[in-house]
Amino acid sequence: MHLALALVLSFGGPPQDRWFGRDKFKHFAAAALIQSAGYMAFHRRDVARGTALWRASAVTATISLGKEVVDRQHGRQFSVRDLAWDVAGAGTATLAIIQATRK
Repeated sequence: MHLALALVLSFGGPPQDRWFGRDKFKHFAAAALIQSAGYMAFHRRDVARGTALWRASAVTATISLGKEVVDRQHGRQFSVRDLAWDVAGAGTATLAIIQATRK
């Protein structure tokens, strides 16, 4: 985990790909929303909480990575920093779900 974080933080992207900004907030919020909606969709189908969280994480990761691949295919930048904010949003949603569903 610490190695992955160090690699992401040391990744030198172009100057226009800043760590903070409106775009990064959008990535954080979208990933949190996708993670939460995915969890609810799986859990409502009587999928166990842990399994529903893993499946929601897989959906969120697929959409996040897919968005960056599409950006690259259209001549825009593939941003590891955007992906880092996606992970932060999904992780925050996961922690909130775990906290809210504790018994």
